[in-house]
Amino acid sequence: MPLSDDQPHTRTRLPVGEQPSSPPPLGQSRPLRALLTVLVVVTLLVVAISIANRSKPDPGSSGGGSADRAAPSAPAGAGPPPSGDQPVGTTVNGIASGFPHTEQGAQSAATNYAVAVGSADMFRADSRHGIIATIADPGAVGALQSRLDQGFGGDTAARYGLDAQGRAPKGLTFVSRTVPVGTKSTGYNDADAKVEVWCTGLTGLAGEHSVQPVTANWFTLTLSLHWAGSDWKLTDFASRQGPAPMPGDQQAATAEEITGAVQQFGGFRYAR
Repeated sequence: MPLSDDQPHTRTRLPVGEQPSSPPPLGQSRPLRALLTVLVVVTLLVVAISIANRSKPDPGSSGGGSADRAAPSAPAGAGPPPSGDQPVGTTVNGIASGFPHTEQGAQSAATNYAVAVGSADMFRADSRHGIIATIADPGAVGALQSRLDQGFGGDTAARYGLDAQGRAPKGLTFVSRTVPVGTKSTGYNDADAKVEVWCTGLTGLAGEHSVQPVTANWFTLTLSLHWAGSDWKLTDFASRQGPAPMPGDQQAATAEEITGAVQQFGGFRYAR
């Protein structure tokens, strides 16, 4: 039977040791939980700011164009990182053309011209004259053609076992390739540029019984260029040996392997 509200209420007091202990108020645990949450958030924020600052480019090194600013920084002592503009999309006589009227454009032109001048086509008179007409400044064509005819024809061709037309003996493949490793400008203005191109090269006859096996060498070409109204053109060049690194401990390829590599692996056009 339920008791009515007007019945007297009785309060029972237990001894102190027997009184039940009441749980701590719920609100007392909330400050500690909030403090831990704040500490976690602050720690994550500090880490995020540290990572963001580490990935920012150095504002003091943004002296070039947008492509330079986007280039990765190189470790100390590693030299300049690869950087620059997109490759040019036009060619003349198989050689890249239409380079930008900039210092980088001059370096790109010099690199492509170094590849052309170091190619096997330079050992044949007709293709050599075509290359010179393509890359040379109109006012320098005569002088360059005379120098390059002497440098690649006659005794030079014969020394590599080629005939007067620059053709290799039957069954052999003549190899002459220049591979640029890097460039640097040694002089530049809107009209003229001088660029050094550090290169490695392959030269020789590939095939069975070759008396001139393909060998590698290192050299630096210095090319003088002139802005001819719409493109950089060659006016002069010079070559010197090296710098050559220590040769690696590798077994030389067979004549068949070298011949196959030359016939299967194409070269590149360069722009930066």
